[in-house]
Amino acid sequence: MSVKVSVIYFSGYGHTAKVANAVFEGAKSTGADVSLINVVELNEEGWARLDNSDAIIFGSPTYMGSVAAKLKEFMEVASERWMHRKWVDKIAAGFTNGGGLSGDKLNSLTQLYINAMQHGMIWVGCNQMGPMKMGQEEFNRNELNRLGSFSGLMTQSNNDTADFNPPAGDLETAKGFGQRIANITAQFVKGR
Repeated sequence: MSVKVSVIYFSGYGHTAKVANAVFEGAKSTGADVSLINVVELNEEGWARLDNSDAIIFGSPTYMGSVAAKLKEFMEVASERWMHRKWVDKIAAGFTNGGGLSGDKLNSLTQLYINAMQHGMIWVGCNQMGPMKMGQEEFNRNELNRLGSFSGLMTQSNNDTADFNPPAGDLETAKGFGQRIANITAQFVKGR
């Protein structure tokens, strides 16, 4: 039985869309039935897909230390699902991308986490170890989980160029994150 995973995201400049696509690819590589939904294109079919998913992965850029307004609007509209408890016991996860190495991305992940908890969902974080080299003076943009986030996936894109943004390491981390969510969802659904 194939699990259903939905990746719902907003991307203002295309960087978060690249991360969403990598998460999608990773989840798809497990054999899961995966959909990629941009919130600005969300329609009744997309809402039905979310309601019937076993896992929902939320993604947003971090703007001014918070999720983007379009993602927040989606969260508020989804309160109808909250009222009817449609997403209870679904697996949930989240990712964010921003220009700064920190940029208060943790606040965005916390917003996504709290939204998932309000819905009664089961949150899964990132399990990949970040760089831990003693004396390391600079980040290698090709390392996995180079920002060292475990609450969810954090990626970073330079604001001055679209080339190689997010970098290869961040996109590989995103693929691994998608695989993790799909695999955990499969274990969870099998155990029901």
